[in-house]
Amino acid sequence: MIVKQKTLAKEFSISGKGLHTNCLVKMTFKPAPINYGFRFQRIDLENQPILKASAEYVVDTSRGTVIEHREARVSTVEHSLAALTGMDLDNVLIEIDNEEVPILDGSARFFVQAIEEAGIVEQDAEREYFVITEKIVYKNERTGSEIIALPDTDYNLNILISYDSSVLHNQYASLNSLSDFKAEIANCRTFVFLHELEFLLKNNLVKGGDMDSAIVIMDRLVDQGELDRIADLFNHERVEVKAGGILNNLELQYDNECARHKLLDVIGDIALAGKRIKGRIIATKPGHNANTEFAKLIMKAIHKEHSREKAPVYNPNSPVIMDVNKIKELLPHRFPFLLVDKIIDVQEDYIVGIKNVTANEPFFQGHFPDEPVMPGVLLVEAMAQAGGIFVLRSMKGKFSTYFMKIDNVKFRKKVVPGDTIVLKVVLTSPIRRGIAEMRGLCYVGDSIVAEGDYMAQIVKVN
Repeated sequence: MIVKQKTLAKEFSISGKGLHTNCLVKMTFKPAPINYGFRFQRIDLENQPILKASAEYVVDTSRGTVIEHREARVSTVEHSLAALTGMDLDNVLIEIDNEEVPILDGSARFFVQAIEEAGIVEQDAEREYFVITEKIVYKNERTGSEIIALPDTDYNLNILISYDSSVLHNQYASLNSLSDFKAEIANCRTFVFLHELEFLLKNNLVKGGDMDSAIVIMDRLVDQGELDRIADLFNHERVEVKAGGILNNLELQYDNECARHKLLDVIGDIALAGKRIKGRIIATKPGHNANTEFAKLIMKAIHKEHSREKAPVYNPNSPVIMDVNKIKELLPHRFPFLLVDKIIDVQEDYIVGIKNVTANEPFFQGHFPDEPVMPGVLLVEAMAQAGGIFVLRSMKGKFSTYFMKIDNVKFRKKVVPGDTIVLKVVLTSPIRRGIAEMRGLCYVGDSIVAEGDYMAQIVKVN
């Protein structure tokens, strides 16, 4: 069944205080065109920059998920993104006039209600899914966090949280379909342990917090005078401890509301992968750092799938973007080790090059005289050189690239004299701190003959 992309029928606005900044924030959610995804626009900044909701832009996860690109920064994005995903939307522009999404009541409830009131419309384009076909695993040995994606026919989630606390130890929550998000997950509020609350207050955080926007869990004995002091800091009426170690500032909606809220966070953070998912997510002890690192793994898998879809079209009559002389201005390689003859396509995140293999290649003298086969290590090198050209073409000054790591290399078919190798190298994450991560593929005709993942360091040459 074909599923169409969806956007809002009309725009709506939500206002509230940022949890940590205490700034009054207004967000306006607007319809967006097909294939737009979710994007934030900082309308309070010069030029009103737009920031794509992407895991590649995550810069902090200590007290919520923060994304930043160039001059634009938006924090605590997870609840709003969970609401958009849970309400089955694909394309929305979110204007925001400060750097932090309002905390509201600590759930996604108000976002969901506003989306329902605004309405949802189908668009004239098919929704693309990333279908989980093999297990994807993220694990952090230090924290015990583990997130696994398994094949399934729908988007399902199973969440287990575990804390060293007599009040909140093990809780489990599940969601079998996003159609149940509004009823089962959207209203579930964030939670905080009392010792965390005290730390945040002492460090001038949660300035916009309210004891009604979080479940406060009492994980140690505190006398009534201390509780009164904390309530006064929040300008809140006096509170008492309930049975079970929960403050009486609000009633739990579910016995496992904390686990359900963690499930909400997982949905919002994984939305940063940029594509709707078909698969089962099993998360143990999730948190914003684990969630967003897992979203990055999903993004890499999406890039890998995209790069394998079909061979680039090579038309010898098309104009050449870089000939061998231009390539020699960028790369230090020379005969017999220059393995890219020309560049035929360069885009924002990939490059396509050509290597013509002739019987005169010097390596065929020994590999092998009676059965000439191009060595696999030279296919790896050819992909790496194409990646080097991609990186170095935009550098000002003299730079070189050096291998740091090669993973997942596979050789699928022999390359022999007379073959024309089409080299496609895709950037799998933004270049940061002089490190480039790429995926390379070698095609002969429509077939992949070799592939691999690369990490390279960009070094200035004196």
